Amino acid sequence: MNGTKKLYYEEPYLAQFCAKVLSCTPLPDGRFAVVLDQTAFYPEGGGQPADHGSLGGAYVLDAREENGTVVHITASPVRVGETVQGDVDWMRRFDHMQQHTGEHLLSGVIKSQFGYDNVGFHIGPDVVRVDVSGPLSCQDVQEIEQAANWVIWQNGPVQVLWPTPEELADMPYRSKKEIQGPVRIIDAAGADLCACCGTHVARCAEVGAVKVLSAQNYKGGTRLSIVCGMRALRDYTAKCENASKISNLLSAKVNEIAPAVEHLQNEAEDLKMRIARLETELFDCRAQQMAGNQQPVVFEENLRPDSLRRLCTALGRVCPGVCAAFSGNDEEGYSYALYDKDGDVSEFNRSMNATLNGRGGGRGELAQGTVHASRAAIEAYFQAL
Repeated sequence: MNGTKKLYYEEPYLAQFCAKVLSCTPLPDGRFAVVLDQTAFYPEGGGQPADHGSLGGAYVLDAREENGTVVHITASPVRVGETVQGDVDWMRRFDHMQQHTGEHLLSGVIKSQFGYDNVGFHIGPDVVRVDVSGPLSCQDVQEIEQAANWVIWQNGPVQVLWPTPEELADMPYRSKKEIQGPVRIIDAAGADLCACCGTHVARCAEVGAVKVLSAQNYKGGTRLSIVCGMRALRDYTAKCENASKISNLLSAKVNEIAPAVEHLQNEAEDLKMRIARLETELFDCRAQQMAGNQQPVVFEENLRPDSLRRLCTALGRVCPGVCAAFSGNDEEGYSYALYDKDGDVSEFNRSMNATLNGRGGGRGELAQGTVHASRAAIEAYFQAL
């Protein structure tokens, strides 16, 4: 079968077209594989997802290229031999064009300023992932982002080139792999020259903006998460809304919420220290009340694991044998701490876990974990020792 005529290469802004149905093959999952003589549906490839839309009323769920032929995956069949109208989901297509072109500009700036290669690229439903071959500092990322946006605001053209082999040999273009046959080159306003099969905007200003959301060390290089165009606007809008809500909660101006949160954190740390001191006093009092008891067991409400440990060790200072502290309820289970200042609690802990449906452990004099048993069952276990 001859390859499909690729209208998305000739006119990436084409969202409606007509084509003849060459084949429609049922698939095992109930969907259909449809081949047309020509198509404006971009098939998944090069990190860019496939277009969605409809063919003669049949929803296009996916599109992929197989040996030069574009195969459309549809939810229902179309009649072979008929001419059908194709409607590309334009909002999805334009979003991909914005993201893909924005990635070119960012990768081009990184290549020119740092010499790093783009070694991974994928347009996800929310963010675009870009992997580059070298490390980037926070300052580097800020400067790269600013430079890429400056190219956008200059609004240069994004051109598609099909150079001859001789012309290609003299081009300093980016490519992740060796390409056989004609090579499609994207010239993004002179900021990037890259072998690429995707769809792009005609001029840089249509990208709108590129924003780097995060940068992480990844396999010796850097993984960037970015958004462009409408995605960047949505991200900014969401963050403004969140900042406004936080501003109202803190009674602070939007541009002053960071120091207000820092102040709250400091207050919280002070409160944690005060609570810890008061807990220590309470635990010491509780321990003195039980001084001399053999293998004491206590229950306290709403204690964190660290607090349980301190309560249990307070008991162990004045009581012989294995001391136990529990916190929780019958429905959700209990957290526990075991302590024996004179011995190893690991064997005791294993036995208790087996009887009370517990998990956890430790070494030496201390063990911690959880049990899923009632308070009555826990008390009965210790009374039987």
